[in-house]
Amino acid sequence: MRAVMSTSQSTRKATNLSLDADLVRQARALGVNISQAAEAGVRRAVAEARAEQWRRDNAAALASSNRWVEENGLPLERHRQF
Repeated sequence: MRAVMSTSQSTRKATNLSLDADLVRQARALGVNISQAAEAGVRRAVAEARAEQWRRDNAAALASSNRWVEENGLPLERHRQF
């Protein structure tokens, strides 16, 4: 499940952004809320960066676990029904 932060519950920070002028024009023409769209994009980028950092931080443990399974098999293999 994805957590969504309500704008009424979070502190807002005014920020200046430089965006492609044509993209801004198109967004305005379509009624896109640029602030909300930018925030959604930054939120997505932060989530992706955190996931990548987690993978880097845990790479050794994952490799060790995978190596153990390759050498010993899954601990409860005999109970699998597929």
